[in-house]
Amino acid sequence: MTAVTAKEELKALADKASVELADATAREALDWTVGTFGDDFIVASNMQDAVLIDLATQAKSDVDVLFLETGYHFAETIGTRDAVATVYPHVRIVNAQAEQSVAEQDAQYGPKLHERDPNQCCHLRKVVPLRNTLAKYSAWVTGVRRVDAPTRANTPIITWDERNGLVKINPIAPWTDEEFRAYIDSHGILENPLVSAGYPSIGCAPCTAKVSPGADPRSGRWAGQSKTECGLHG
Repeated sequence: MTAVTAKEELKALADKASVELADATAREALDWTVGTFGDDFIVASNMQDAVLIDLATQAKSDVDVLFLETGYHFAETIGTRDAVATVYPHVRIVNAQAEQSVAEQDAQYGPKLHERDPNQCCHLRKVVPLRNTLAKYSAWVTGVRRVDAPTRANTPIITWDERNGLVKINPIAPWTDEEFRAYIDSHGILENPLVSAGYPSIGCAPCTAKVSPGADPRSGRWAGQSKTECGLHG
């Protein structure tokens, strides 16, 4: 089977499942993922919380968990990643790193590229490492929810990721903020301490600010700029 044929079959699989599992629960979507792909998928986490990881490990205890190690994270985010490895000892944290260290990037592009050209910085430190890591799998699971942003309002539970060439599963896409919060509280889920400190949407430290009470949770990301997405989800 050629790579092209394999990709066409995966796309057909995703298109079929997107209809059949359009109203699937998170557990149903994850059970389908495990039953369909076995070990050939990875769960993405920005370590804002461990909700998706907790759900995934109920379907398969030893999942691979993708963390984009940008070199710019808050210490609390790195701490949450390390805590996940302790609480879920069977998961394998896959730290996806950019081809250049921050110092090497500064030497080539100049210091604080994230201030001058945040799109380029995200491309180098997030998009490319993500693409390189996903190339090793047939599917990935994300925590994208429709309420996160207007750009995500139509997020399907299962879809074909054309950009990265694999199946994409969004098991908690329909969850409201209230449902999400209830799951954390009722299951005692690990949560990045920055969330309770006023950071409801956590990215890299230089590009994430506190959010005023009642404001859009993502308003602290790239505050003062027109940028609203890092490019990982379209």
